[in-house]
Amino acid sequence: QVQLVESGGGLVQAGESLRLSCAASGRTFSNYAMGWFRQAPGKEREFVAAIHWNGVTTYYADSVKGRFTISRDNAKNTVSLQMNSLKPEDTAVYYCAAGRTFIATTRGEIDFWGQGTQVTVSS
Repeated sequence: QVQLVESGGGLVQAGESLRLSCAASGRTFSNYAMGWFRQAPGKEREFVAAIHWNGVTTYYADSVKGRFTISRDNAKNTVSLQMNSLKPEDTAVYYCAAGRTFIATTRGEIDFWGQGTQVTVSS
């Protein structure tokens, strides 16, 4: 088992920035690819970003490319999502996720989910 706990959500205005963090415990963190997903009210959960266990290879949804940056620290068992130039359409519950492989994670094939953290962007 891998336990994931997100933090850093909140209410911001459009154009501002927010940084989400996810702390992992349990099985070896560095064995997993990590990702961020989000779910807006009335919509399905969608992929946001993923990072390979190597900490170098990343992949982003088109809607956040150039504005969001995913990173990880395998020594501290953490993964972060830096969100800049936030838009009202970024409002959602954001979930940290661990996947067996990088490709699987980008496809939403997730082994472990966090409980989610709310991000609200006002216009």
